[in-house]
This record gives sequence, C-alpha cells and structure tokens, in this order.
Amino acid sequence: MKFGITMFPADYAIPVTELGRACEDLGFESLFFPEHTHIPASRRTPWPGGAPLPEEYSHTLDPFVAMAAVAAVTTTLRVGTGICLVIQRDPITLAKEVASVDHLSGGRVLFGIGGGWNREEMAHHGTKYALRWKILRERVLAMKRIWADADAEFHGEYVDFEPIWSWPKPVQQPHPPILVGGDGPRTLARVVEYGDEWMPIVGRGSQDLGARIEELQAMAKAAGRGPVPVSLYGARAQPEAVEKYRGAGVSRCVFGLPPVAADDAIAHLKRYAEAAKG
Repeated sequence: MKFGITMFPADYAIPVTELGRACEDLGFESLFFPEHTHIPASRRTPWPGGAPLPEEYSHTLDPFVAMAAVAAVTTTLRVGTGICLVIQRDPITLAKEVASVDHLSGGRVLFGIGGGWNREEMAHHGTKYALRWKILRERVLAMKRIWADADAEFHGEYVDFEPIWSWPKPVQQPHPPILVGGDGPRTLARVVEYGDEWMPIVGRGSQDLGARIEELQAMAKAAGRGPVPVSLYGARAQPEAVEKYRGAGVSRCVFGLPPVAADDAIAHLKRYAEAAKG
C-alpha cells in the first residue's frame, strides 16, 4: 500500500517546500493539494463537512504553483491535486499546466479531479451547477486529446476547438493518472469511462467501502479494463484503520494534515508515518 498526505496549502501554514521535503524524508509516496479559487462571501452553499467552513478554504495557494514548488525541492515525491476543480478552469490552459508540472517534475503528477460543491464559486466562473459533470467530462476528454496528439482537436457541446499545437506533452504517457473524486450514484461509471483511479473521501459515501470497491472492479472488468487503483482521501492515520482499508482493497491511503505551522505539521507527519508502518 502507498501512503500520501493532503493539506490545504494555506498562506499561514508550513511552507509547501518544507512540507514536501519532510514528506519525502519520512517515506511518504505523495502529497496532494486541494483547490478553491476563492470562497464567495455570501456563504449560501453549505459546506459538505457539516461545520462552519474552515479558514483555509479561502487562504489556499494555487495547487499547481504549490506542486511545482514542491517538485523543485524533492526527487521522488509525487505531487497531486486533491482535487482540481476542472469545471472552473479553461481546459486548454489546464492541459498545459498539468503537462508543465509533469514535465518539470520528471513525471510525478497525480491529477485528482472532482465536480466541486460550491454553487456560487462555480457560477462566478460561468459554470452552472447542474451541468458540472457534463462539462467536466468534456474538458477531461479534450485534455486527453491535447496531451496525446500533435494536432489536437475536440468538438463537443461544452468544449470545441479546431486543431491546435500545445507542448510540452506530459512525461507520463498517455497522461498523468486521473483520479476521479467523489462517491455519488454515477461516480464509478465516470471512473471507468475517463479515469485511471478512484479517490473517495472517508465518511462521504453512503455504502460500505469494500462493497463499492468490489462494484468498481466488476464494472472495470466488464468494460475490459484491469483492476482500478483506489486512493482513500482523508484516511484515518491509525494502524488498525490502515489494515481495514487494505482488506477492503484500498491501494493508497491519503492522510489529512491540518494547515498548521512547521513544528506542529512535522509532529503530525511523524505520527502518520508510524501509523503507516503498522
């Protein structure tokens, strides 16, 4: 099993470069950064976490800038989005951002994606909440063409462009792994259609994790695919929990690190590393 860390790269937390070096030194495989371009001050959309929205949601750095900074000071640590709000980004620009970080890191990007939850945030970017999954699908399919083809073109309902030239291409071919987040009624179908891995959040699903993973693997097999890796986001950093996840078929545990100052953050990381050892 692989072990990763996720932390909101808040402007008041441990610097991402220091965090990246510490993760690599302690043996973690990956480091994921969430994304919010901004938080609408109206706060009309309730946070799925159930409590008042934590401060870090409106203080987070751009994930690709943070990933590039981490990649520059590490050698083996994988850097990822957890998740990227594709529905709030131009697909041509986003394809270049993903490919650029993959190029600069020597092929270490993990591209976690999701539909998002904040209706007002999406609206500020011109995205209708009810259409978010349809838009996400087309943007991902369009980016795949940009990453793979010298003369890339795509013609859909929400994304439409004639042949274009765009380099660099990703080091990882055909592209960095796409980790589809969420656990809604159609999530597994999305994973099988255009994802490479599934990334559910602990406590957000309505069904047993092991049963859902079995369902995913059956769907993948029916589609002619091999087993699909599962990264569990927000996994509990306890040896007994890790063993339970392993038994359910989880391939990567991603532990959540609070956005705190360096001393506290590294103390947390050391405890998480011990939990990973079992």
